[in-house]
Amino acid sequence: MLDVSIGTVFWSTIAFLAVAFILAKFAWKPILASIKEREDSIESSLKAAEQARKEMSQLQSDNEALLKEARLERDAMLKEARDMKDKIIAEAKEKADSKYDEIVKEAKGAIRNEKMAALTEIKNQVSELSLEIAEKLVRQKLESSEEQKKLIDQYISEAKLN
Repeated sequence: MLDVSIGTVFWSTIAFLAVAFILAKFAWKPILASIKEREDSIESSLKAAEQARKEMSQLQSDNEALLKEARLERDAMLKEARDMKDKIIAEAKEKADSKYDEIVKEAKGAIRNEKMAALTEIKNQVSELSLEIAEKLVRQKLESSEEQKKLIDQYISEAKLN
């Protein structure tokens, strides 16, 4: 059992190369394509979040410009008008901040969901391929009745009966 023969090394090498070839031929390209697609999706989500941040920055600068204009007019207005202006500005800032936070939160959630979906898809593909390979190996192993008898005898000898 511990002796290493040239035949064992040869057939092990052949089996390894066959599995490596099958994986390279059928598994790696779809997996890498799926990963690339997910990366592109995540990257576009990040770009959308950056664009939203820029828009929020523009809104904030617009709000600041309106605030300056309102300050110039404030000197001419009555105290009642000053109170209303301050209230409107505070509400606009609060809405802008809440909108920004909401957009960033949604973008982060979308990125997290895409990442989990990509990982789940990759795990599913790997498990399917592993099962297919295992099934093919077991079928090949049990093609002859002599191999079946050896395997059954081995399992019976390994089983511990109470």
